[in-house]
Amino acid sequence: MTEPGLPTYRRSARTDYRMWLLLIFGLFFFWAGSVVRPEDNCSEDGRECAPWLVPLAQGLGAIVALGAGLNMLANPRRGSLFDPATGELVWWQARIGSGGGDEGRIHLSKIGKLRIVRGDESDDEVHLYDRDGNRLFWFDQEVIPWPYESWAKKLARMAPQIEVVVED
Repeated sequence: MTEPGLPTYRRSARTDYRMWLLLIFGLFFFWAGSVVRPEDNCSEDGRECAPWLVPLAQGLGAIVALGAGLNMLANPRRGSLFDPATGELVWWQARIGSGGGDEGRIHLSKIGKLRIVRGDESDDEVHLYDRDGNRLFWFDQEVIPWPYESWAKKLARMAPQIEVVVED
């Protein structure tokens, strides 16, 4: 932790369960396309036949597995931290190797609002605004730890002018 109550958060593609799920999904479809013969993909009476589905599933599986594998090989990182030396909140996405990626920073005194929008069937969204009401680039739910409300409350304790809004 860099400041009491506000933890440093770092995540990479190799530690993201979603990348592993995509890799497993792609490898499964690639494997299934390898063991199922296209001519076996017909009904018993032979009326319903789609032999093109097997190579299509194998190709899509290969593309998904290759994409997930390359992403994990490149290992882009994302995260956030509070820098006590400057008093700034710093966040980054798509950082590969020594490259900076997409980065943003703002002094705590210039933050106006942190808005959390709860999704019904999808992930929640997180938006950070400065005191002029401008949404800050590259700051979203990917750069802070879950539960987002808990992190937002810790940030608001550090800078009481920050309004935390939770929308359902």
